[in-house]
Amino acid sequence: MSSYEYTVIPAPARGEKTRGARSGIERFAATLTDTLNQMARDGWEYVRAETLPAEERSGLTSRTTVYHNLLIFRRALAQPERPQDALPQSQSQPQPAVAPTEPQPEPEAQAPARGPFSQPMRAAPKPAAPPTAPNARARVSEPPLTAPQAPAPTGPRLGPASR
Repeated sequence: MSSYEYTVIPAPARGEKTRGARSGIERFAATLTDTLNQMARDGWEYVRAETLPAEERSGLTSRTTVYHNLLIFRRALAQPERPQDALPQSQSQPQPAVAPTEPQPEPEAQAPARGPFSQPMRAAPKPAAPPTAPNARARVSEPPLTAPQAPAPTGPRLGPASR
């Protein structure tokens, strides 16, 4: 199983002047091509481009959301050599004798260890609750949909004057 390291760089914001690129989109494409080729020379493989929001200061006290265009690259990490898991035949456990008419089951291969986020998420099994009626299903785990009643104020009312 391969492990990767990732790097993220800002995408070019404007195209630089290059020979043969006259319009803005041609300049931008040439600049982006140069950036991708430079990262490839350094051993990075292009994965994708992302536009992500970021909250930044605007003035002294306010904040505003801006969007950044990013380029994501990866490259494989060098993995250390693992010792062989197989034991020599003299040290392995003896196989029980099986009649020649029955096919001998093949030993299952050990799956490589996987990271915590490499498997798809699956929903947790729902607990089975006995229904109260033949066609009714009880929702045991959900809270009631009504809000709790607020306590009545004890002091004087501080609203508009009464008439």
